[in-house]
Formats: sequence, C-alpha cells, structure tokens
Amino acid sequence: MTDLDALKLALRDFAAARDWQQYHTPKNLAMAMIVEAAELVEHFQWATPEESRAPSPEKLAAIRDEVADTLIYLVEMADALDIDLIAAAKDKIAKNALKYPAPQ
Repeated sequence: MTDLDALKLALRDFAAARDWQQYHTPKNLAMAMIVEAAELVEHFQWATPEESRAPSPEKLAAIRDEVADTLIYLVEMADALDIDLIAAAKDKIAKNALKYPAPQ
C-alpha cells in the first residue's frame, strides 16, 4: 500500500472479513482513535524534549505501532463519513495560512 485509498480499501476488507463493520460507527471509531492517541502519548509522558526526539529502538517500535493504530482509526472514521482526508488536509492548511500568515 502506498496511498490512503489503498489503505482505506485494505481496512474495509480487513473489517469485512471479521464482520466488524457493524461496530465501525463514527462514534466508536472516534473513541477508539482517542484511546490509541492516549497510548501514543504515554510513550512521551515525563520525557524531556531531547528524549522524545531520540527514543530507543524498542520505544520507537512501540510508538510506531500506536501511530499506526491512530492512523487506522482516523482513516476508518473518514471512510465512514465519506471524508477525503487529503482534500480535508489541503483545505485546513489553506485556512491555517489565512489565520496564521507567515511573517513578511
């Protein structure tokens, strides 16, 4: 997989093979994503800025898993609500550019 559309389709297939679609409501997916994001945050709790930039290989592997879990639930929630994540991100960047203009 090299793009969000391929990931979305793979996640649909994964959920369908396990009959999980019934549980993949936007509410449930949002809550699951926050749980995974909290698990991600735990890896940085009490770390110094320097420690957070250079985790051990073991910690980095665990962080990678939590980042993946969070992304998976985000992609599934966007799919459930028919949100194009790339278009949404581009639109949000444009809004942020207006709200927070770069210094001249």
